[in-house]
Amino acid sequence: MTTPTAALSAAGVSIWLDDLSRTRITSGNLADLIASRNVVGVTTNPTIFANAITNPDDTSYDGQVAQLAESGATPEEAIFEATTQDVRDALDVFRPVWEETGHVDGRVSIEVSPDLAHDTEGTIAQAKELWAKVDRPNLLVKIPATKAGLPAITAAIAAGISVNVTLIFSLERYAEVIDAYLAGLEQAQAAGIDLSTIQSVASFFVSRVDTETDKRLTAIGTDEALALKSKAGLANARLAYELYEQTFAGDRAAALLAAGANRQRPLWASTGVKDPALPDTLYVTELVAADVVNTMPEKTLEATYDHGVVTGDTVTGTYDESRAVFAGLAAVGVDFADVTQVLEDEGVAKFIDSWHELLGQVREGLEAQR
Repeated sequence: MTTPTAALSAAGVSIWLDDLSRTRITSGNLADLIASRNVVGVTTNPTIFANAITNPDDTSYDGQVAQLAESGATPEEAIFEATTQDVRDALDVFRPVWEETGHVDGRVSIEVSPDLAHDTEGTIAQAKELWAKVDRPNLLVKIPATKAGLPAITAAIAAGISVNVTLIFSLERYAEVIDAYLAGLEQAQAAGIDLSTIQSVASFFVSRVDTETDKRLTAIGTDEALALKSKAGLANARLAYELYEQTFAGDRAAALLAAGANRQRPLWASTGVKDPALPDTLYVTELVAADVVNTMPEKTLEATYDHGVVTGDTVTGTYDESRAVFAGLAAVGVDFADVTQVLEDEGVAKFIDSWHELLGQVREGLEAQR
């Protein structure tokens, strides 16, 4: 009997888990999710690592922290060593998936320091450092889609580094991200790099769009406004897929694809439902299309496996309906450009907060060992 996650995979969606910890790797849980839940990749971020490393019930990091304390490592150095080890080990677990999918999936992402979100040169330097340290071909280095991040994306791709572009909220910024990717490919091609070795995904956030938009619709309070609740996130993502289709069918992309380059796949992030009144698989089953990634928290993954209803493509053919949602939002007074800017600013700030919380916890751990 076909499971919902198998059906999702058959429909062209790559299922990635939005979580990683050392225990998940060493216990065999990650391998089990690959076998039983059709998981073909993993994404991480500072919050995920903060939760893993500072979990009082997880002792798997204690030995390494003690060694790092003895060597005099700083908190930044300790986090770098611990997280790159986890990602390297996870990449080795996914190596067979990477081979079986023609080097498309079997990917694990690791993020540059959130403190570098507005530092182009610092981001480029750390992307190269992470790529060299992990030293696995199926790695993705995560770079945020801030204004400062865009030239860093181009530089990393140009150097042959595969990139997961994160924190994309608006179609306008997504267009800039695709442009940054194509520019990087053009530079890589000029440098004689094999374009087929470079992969990239563009992480378009979904549920957070509804959270912020619905808050504004509730404040407006009219029947017209309330009727638009929980529609912006899906509409935004669906129009992002339309942009993906159009751009990669264009002449500029076609020339690169003919030279062996890969499309930069859209990735649906923030797919856990925040509003308990909504179906818990909403941002999975309503965003099914060929060649996309859906990165899910484990709770959403298990809900999808248990009762997700996969009916095939739920994206193409929805573009006019999606545009009507945005026309409606504008008509009731929602400034969507402001929504997406607020979300980008908050997203960067949340990751910086998690990063500094992690630094503080690791600092305490190192000092306790000295």
